[in-house]
Amino acid sequence: MLFQDLSKYLDAFCILLQIKREVATMKLVKHPNVVRLYEVMGSKTKIFIVLEFVTGGELFDKIVNHGRMKEDEARRYFQQLINAVDYCHSRGVYHRDLKPENLLLDAYGNLKVSDFGLSALSQQVRDDGLLHTTCGTPNYVAPEVLNDRGYDGSTADLWSCGVILFVLLAGYLPFDDSNLMNLYKKISAAEFTCPPWLSFTARKLIARILDPNPMTRITIPEILEDEWFKKDYKPPVFEEKKDTNLDDVEAVFKDSEEHHVTEQKEEQPVAMNAFELISLSKGLNLGNLFDAEQDFKRETRFTSRCPANEIINKIEEAAKPLGFDVHKKNYKMRLENMKAGRKGNLNVATEVFQVAPSLHMVEVRKAKGDTLEFHKFYKNLSTCLEDVVWKTEEDMQEMK
Repeated sequence: MLFQDLSKYLDAFCILLQIKREVATMKLVKHPNVVRLYEVMGSKTKIFIVLEFVTGGELFDKIVNHGRMKEDEARRYFQQLINAVDYCHSRGVYHRDLKPENLLLDAYGNLKVSDFGLSALSQQVRDDGLLHTTCGTPNYVAPEVLNDRGYDGSTADLWSCGVILFVLLAGYLPFDDSNLMNLYKKISAAEFTCPPWLSFTARKLIARILDPNPMTRITIPEILEDEWFKKDYKPPVFEEKKDTNLDDVEAVFKDSEEHHVTEQKEEQPVAMNAFELISLSKGLNLGNLFDAEQDFKRETRFTSRCPANEIINKIEEAAKPLGFDVHKKNYKMRLENMKAGRKGNLNVATEVFQVAPSLHMVEVRKAKGDTLEFHKFYKNLSTCLEDVVWKTEEDMQEMK
């Protein structure tokens, strides 16, 4: 049972890191041929990511439905792909899973690179200057990635671009085999044959990209000067208005109340329906899978028949003598202790919910600091709020 719980925790942690990496990467990349991330926000239980709305579907579907493309059409998509990949690399971002399924089309038929879930940042490069994580889709992955001796993210991405170009022009994969080991052998030896309908210049470019030796493989600056690539080429025109700051991304993935989603001024507390109330049941709460401090709860709740404004005022009056600064917004409060504890300053977030017209539930939770100190604080707070508290969290089962 302990092993299963640990496994669940590790799986959840890995998923969280993957989401964080993808959000941070997309925040760094602002290019007309990359799906734009406009905003990342967090609530107490959710992460909200506002992305560009891309309506044209996947490039993969276009190939499946219509087959191979004429060279002019394929060239246009490939030019946009190279523009996007070149920009990503200039920002220290390596996609590592480029394939037609991750290339979207907007309403005007422009290509948009998406799905940075397997991407790597330049900070992940080891002392030898290489990446070492084997990842990607087998048919599109570069030989040096399979060799497991380290690889350059930019040249590995470029190999994937070459495979995509081949698929656009041929309508099928250059490397394919039902046996995975045979597939890897073909990729490592670059065993492929271009179809006869390709022009000589297209075949020449593909051969230079699908070079199994990353040291002699064509580079993006060389592609930009290639005869086939340059035809009707239009460099992207766009402006980056300001430097990218990842502080909000870091904050969203930390338990920091000050960076949570904020709402407009509310005339009354948020109403809580029966389903939301039931979800607070301990048996349905999955929070313990993500809580590193299992011995003490990081949040607690009580109910009160007092008006919401009175509850807020009572909490403020009780918290200030305990050494907390109080910040109020609508029916939410953030209590900050200026005195540092074992894990920095203790910050406590509170919110009042309306369960019924004359019944409110108050949630008190640790937003920052030590959990044991939070419990000491709550014990002192509840003593000061005896005339407000009606039922504790443990008694709330009766309400369900």
